[in-house]
Amino acid sequence: MKMDTKVLVIGANGQLGSVLTKELRKKYTIENVVASDLKENDNQKGIFEIIDATDRNRIQEIVERYNITQIYHLAAILSAKGEETPLATWDINMKTLFNVLEVSRNNNIDKVFFPSSIAVFGEGAPLENTPDDAYLNPATVYGISKAAGENWAQYYFMRYGLDVRSIRYPGVVGYQSMPGGGTTDYAVDIYHKAVLKEEFNCFLKEDVTLPMIFMDDAIRATIELMEAPKESITVRTSYNIAGISFSPEEVVTEIRKLYPDFKVNYKPDFRQEIASRWPSSIDDASAIKDWGWQPEFNLKAITEIMVQKLQEKYKKGMPNKEILTF
Repeated sequence: MKMDTKVLVIGANGQLGSVLTKELRKKYTIENVVASDLKENDNQKGIFEIIDATDRNRIQEIVERYNITQIYHLAAILSAKGEETPLATWDINMKTLFNVLEVSRNNNIDKVFFPSSIAVFGEGAPLENTPDDAYLNPATVYGISKAAGENWAQYYFMRYGLDVRSIRYPGVVGYQSMPGGGTTDYAVDIYHKAVLKEEFNCFLKEDVTLPMIFMDDAIRATIELMEAPKESITVRTSYNIAGISFSPEEVVTEIRKLYPDFKVNYKPDFRQEIASRWPSSIDDASAIKDWGWQPEFNLKAITEIMVQKLQEKYKKGMPNKEILTF
């Protein structure tokens, strides 16, 4: 008889991890999901363990203690932050991945999830309808580490039979946490500024179109991929998934339907150069075919939900801030 699913989430305090952990606990029950990060999070209700993912022995200890069967490895230094300390970013992103892969193969872990990113694409990939098998020559150390990680994931599957699954996330837009240092995080911060009645300084040009996805879609895609039958998984590097592509000016247009006086200043910085090498749209035919992926949220819906949820959060947590409502 197969052992019950026991999940370990590494990097559970992050933008994706904080939301994914809650959804996994709904699915597998609160006692069967272990959240972990470098420090405790008061918002996490359930089992929490401090894990520095550069410490393989610590990961091994937790896997043994809780009889873990699945690992979601979400810890990483992101694109914009990574450019501040490129060598440290490479060391951390790769060492933590190798630790998870080694612990997983040595403990017969059923499934491992490794998140990748559109940051793996560079000037060698087509900018429109970028396919899964596009040539990868990323221009950031974060993208380089993710491209390498994809190949290591495939290697561990081919060499050891370890069932590693991966998604190349577009920019993730969600209200649950603050921006985490990614180039696409303007699309989160802009909603905070609108709700707080503050000007927004955009570090990208107004017409730069990038692939994005609403948090709810991203979480659903992750769980759907992990639930898919092993024999249906044909991509062992990483699956493209598409949500919706939009530019800063398109977001501003939607926000101004709710807040007509919202002011934005365009001040492109080094992140503009990063974004210029990324796709404007993604071909996710493999995800559609293999596990039935389909997004549910468009920009109008995203904007309405983001504004509503952030209004609620700021009213509760920051009573001295002036909140615009509609």
